Amino acid sequence: MRDTFSDYHPIVNILFFISVTGFAMFLRQPVCLVIAILSALVYSVWLYQGKWKQFLYLLPFAFFMIIMNPLVNHQGITILGYFPGGNPFTLESVIYGVVAAGMLCAVMLWFSCFHQVITTDKWTYLFGRILPALSLVLSMILRFIPRYVQQFKSVLEAQRQLGKTMGNGKLRSRMKTVIRVFSVMLTWTMEHGIETANSMKARGYGLPGRTAFSLYRWSLRDTVLLIVIALLDGIVLTGIFLGKLYWVCFPMVIHAETDGWTILIYIAYGGLMILPMVVLGMEHLQMRKEVAGQWK
Repeated sequence: MRDTFSDYHPIVNILFFISVTGFAMFLRQPVCLVIAILSALVYSVWLYQGKWKQFLYLLPFAFFMIIMNPLVNHQGITILGYFPGGNPFTLESVIYGVVAAGMLCAVMLWFSCFHQVITTDKWTYLFGRILPALSLVLSMILRFIPRYVQQFKSVLEAQRQLGKTMGNGKLRSRMKTVIRVFSVMLTWTMEHGIETANSMKARGYGLPGRTAFSLYRWSLRDTVLLIVIALLDGIVLTGIFLGKLYWVCFPMVIHAETDGWTILIYIAYGGLMILPMVVLGMEHLQMRKEVAGQWK
């Protein structure tokens, strides 16, 4: 099944990702972080067709941050012990390391979703007329990364067929192979960039009065979803303004009391984070109703 959320207007898509990544970056409240991580992980696994193992690379980064933070950050009043140098090992520094690792994982997961939903044509549509040069560069980067990986694999396979690999043989031979592969990739990158620039220049990209074809049309469902995003954003921002999501770690963990308004804000925050999956579920139910109606 296709991702229904990706079929919405690019403006709706980009505003959603601005909201979720912004909240994931600046809201360090543990409950909100857990909601952001789980929602981003579920949506990422869906977008990448169940390939969840590719996100295991986040674990070493998170573990590194959890381990390193107590070594360099000695703030906090709950002392668990002392390092050989005499610096205190505090509970607050451990908690802060866990929170920082969670924030990193949430942001990276949401950016992986962003990469799948906001394609190069959407990026060009959004910013092509406002910032044509920047839009072209960013769209080239987004398109270039997967092509670079594919080309790199092709070059490695070609070298392997010639009996030259980077993992076997003497050090000198392996270094020559690395330099050769790097030279090939550098040449390919420069040629690809020049060809793209010349092609866009020949088409008159960025010139005043130039029109552009687009498949994207604003519809009623885009308006409805944008209103939903705005309402959920408003509830969460109101909660932040009223201090309902207040949470600090140093010198000790201090947080706002949980009441009915806080739970409502959590629900709104969770609703915002899982909005793409809600849209997908509604589309799936609509399709089942249509199929059931045809069989009656």
